[in-house]
Amino acid sequence: MTSDFATYRHLRQCSSTRGIFSILAIDHRGVLLSDMEKSRGKPVKRRDVIELKRAIIHHLADEATAVLTDPEYGFAAFTESGISGGKGLLSPLEVTDYAPHPSQRLTNFIENWDVGKIKSAGGSGVKLLLYFHPEAENAQFQTDLVDSIIEQCTVHRIPFFLEPISYSLDPQKTLSNEERRQVVIESARHFTARGIDILKAEFPLDVKQQPDESVWAKALDELNAASEVPWTILSAGVTYDIFLRQTILACKAGASGVMVGRAVWAEALPLAGEALNQFLATTGKARMRALTEICNLYGTSWMDKVGRPSLEENWFQRF
Repeated sequence: MTSDFATYRHLRQCSSTRGIFSILAIDHRGVLLSDMEKSRGKPVKRRDVIELKRAIIHHLADEATAVLTDPEYGFAAFTESGISGGKGLLSPLEVTDYAPHPSQRLTNFIENWDVGKIKSAGGSGVKLLLYFHPEAENAQFQTDLVDSIIEQCTVHRIPFFLEPISYSLDPQKTLSNEERRQVVIESARHFTARGIDILKAEFPLDVKQQPDESVWAKALDELNAASEVPWTILSAGVTYDIFLRQTILACKAGASGVMVGRAVWAEALPLAGEALNQFLATTGKARMRALTEICNLYGTSWMDKVGRPSLEENWFQRF
């Protein structure tokens, strides 16, 4: 958990002046490339992916507090986007293979990329997506892995954003809503007690199975009570309209904002050129702005849970 000036400073770079996160997520890689090819009906080159990400960052980042993107395509897009150099920049550590069942998905790291390199490249935060079930055989292994990243982030004085993803232990079934609620909340309780800085949380319910917003609110209250550190919610591929409702309730429950991807820019995948820029400059920008306004209106400042570092006399001599 944040305790030193450098980590605090990086979190300030990633949040609004009030301490609210509205982070544009565009760190998608393999699945994004595949979806682009399907939607465009032709092979997609590296330059096409960079151009899509460049356009998304260029048009939407001004409405966000920070950008989460990858070194393979996203850092080039970030550089070409023309946005302010003061904008917070987060990077993932992992490569996600969606082919196996989640219980068999090992955490693979981006080759020749680590916490130290993210910090050296000017990054403001480190993100790790981790498949986790408290009762899985590999639960301790996954916990140890998270602990190792916590240690590295502490050494390099950079914030750690953890994204635990729930799954069913039975490959033939999906989690029921009650099971998902329990796994998401217990994962929050488990990991936020260990020293991560920010929890990037799943919405604790499948809203298609449970449309009652009063039930959503109760589950979010439980998530807030379980989390010892500031938390945000991720969009997880839901539509913008649904995510807007989720954002309002999550922020009212105590969330410090959102980390949002496809809910804002999904319709951009088949587009290029003027059509791409037109969509992002209008619909995409309006969506990002609305989410940021909601987060700032209802969200809880991450500083309420973390506070500011205490800089005693001559602190820098021991830094």
